[in-house]
Amino acid sequence: MNRLVVVFGIIWCLCSTVAVAQVAPDCSNAVPICNNTPVNGGTNGYGADDFKGANKSGCLEKTLSGAIESNAAWYRFRTGASGQLGFNIGFDSNEDWDFALYKASDCNSLGDPVRCNFFDNRDANSFIGVGMDPQGATDNVQYEEWLEVLPGEDYYLLVNNFSNVNSGFSIQFTGQIFVTNPYDALDCAIINNLLGPPITACNNESIVLDATTADVVSYTWYKDVGNGYTQIPGEVSATLNVLEAAFYRVEVITQSQNNIISDVQVGFSQAPITSPVGDEHLCLDAEYFYLSDKDQMALGGQSANEVIISYHTSLTDAEAGINALPLEYGLQAGQQQIYIRATSVQNPRCYDASEDFTLTVHQPLTPSFPLEVFLCEGEPSAVIGETAPDPEYNYLWSTGETTSNITVSQGGEYSLSITDKLGVSACENDFMITVYASNTPHIKEVVIEDLQDNNTITIIPDREGDFEYRLDNGAYQADAKFYNVLPGRHTVTLNDLNGCGTATETIVVVGFPKFFTPNGDGVNDIWNIVGMSSLDEPILTVYNRYGKLLKQLSPNSMGWDGTYNGVAQPSDDYWFKLSFKDQDGQRIVAKYINNHFSLKR
Repeated sequence: MNRLVVVFGIIWCLCSTVAVAQVAPDCSNAVPICNNTPVNGGTNGYGADDFKGANKSGCLEKTLSGAIESNAAWYRFRTGASGQLGFNIGFDSNEDWDFALYKASDCNSLGDPVRCNFFDNRDANSFIGVGMDPQGATDNVQYEEWLEVLPGEDYYLLVNNFSNVNSGFSIQFTGQIFVTNPYDALDCAIINNLLGPPITACNNESIVLDATTADVVSYTWYKDVGNGYTQIPGEVSATLNVLEAAFYRVEVITQSQNNIISDVQVGFSQAPITSPVGDEHLCLDAEYFYLSDKDQMALGGQSANEVIISYHTSLTDAEAGINALPLEYGLQAGQQQIYIRATSVQNPRCYDASEDFTLTVHQPLTPSFPLEVFLCEGEPSAVIGETAPDPEYNYLWSTGETTSNITVSQGGEYSLSITDKLGVSACENDFMITVYASNTPHIKEVVIEDLQDNNTITIIPDREGDFEYRLDNGAYQADAKFYNVLPGRHTVTLNDLNGCGTATETIVVVGFPKFFTPNGDGVNDIWNIVGMSSLDEPILTVYNRYGKLLKQLSPNSMGWDGTYNGVAQPSDDYWFKLSFKDQDGQRIVAKYINNHFSLKR
């Protein structure tokens, strides 16, 4: 695995308020950890090679030191309950740290690690560990899966500084096991001391040391704040109320002369204070809100290196420090309360979850009015916009008008901005309404293809537009072409879908041969049309190319035989007209008929 070696000259001591923490570079004298042991330390070399020259241990590989360890710190702990267990190792984001966790009770039989991480820190993370990044980062590859533990399991933890800079680190244990068993999740029996293991407390907590022992003659208490132990005047009882960080010693004199001297380190960490943050109003179309944008306000001047800010959906989760929300928080419409937890990096038991804020996500308005309006021929004006205004909103048009709707008399684009009167909506509810000045439609042409067996007609509008078409009293259709039209008189209708009127034409569909051969052979000697019988008093007239009337045919005529006054007409093209009476008794000429045919001899 490729590594990024980072070397920086930075001193970042996480243990300044807890005095000097224990560091063990070798597994054999690993520092025991129990529930309230402060774990703040650094590394300086690796002592003996605990892997006896091996090239690998799980994910760990040899470092520049020639061994798997380069700057190592070993810890051990024993589980006191069952459940989900994890830990966060915090450090300077400029450095590169690794870890391996072994489930073992003997340094000589470590086996393979049950959790291991050897990724470089090119992403400049501040935490590695098991479980979940306390800052809510879901893409931190330096985190391994939670552990499921049972009571009485022994573990060894190796923390290794790959970048060879001793800036210090902290370890905070996490997981559901500390919710169900806050006082015995880790077994303190591995530390044999009358006053117990070192104690790290918050500055707002009361700490009482208890040296109660049977067969006691006297108790004498001492304190060392850096200049050696000195007796605490007046403190002669079995318990001592601790008010400041120091090393404490009790001397217990017993009647049996089995006198006891016990020392304990007590440190106080500054409890964070969460500053109030403002509520947020967002628009759903933003999709995400970056919760980290609230960090600086919540910190209120506290250092981000000393206090972790996390966000939760309930006060219970915030107080327990579980189920932190991802920093890239997906938005949902409505109102949600977000609870903030400020946690001390040095001592995660010190926290403040007193602040929260309301996240209100607004949905963009859906217009209940058309965004395209047609101003039809003959209409002087049209009303655009919201006809049923909401009293909670203000309206502003590009024309400067402030009503919910306006009257326009010409085509163009008109913008409408709708804003919340309370000023809380974060959505930009701007709408563009286009007004089209549209003429009443007309039928330019009806193309009639009279094939006798399968007549078709196609309606041609005078312009492009959104139209539908109808033949006689049938249903409207989107296609302008009609098939299998019977011969005779028909009505065709063109309708503007945008409400700008209709156009209707009366047409006649007839069938006729495109040529005839009056040569007396009995085949195709007579020319006539099919479909006149459905018309009222139809008259068919035949003309030559010069417009001379050659023949007038009635519905009962046999047809034209190609002669005029008994004289055979030459091979040529001829034309005809068909007229009939309409419903008002007026004689009209049938339009759109392709009235051209040929005589061949």
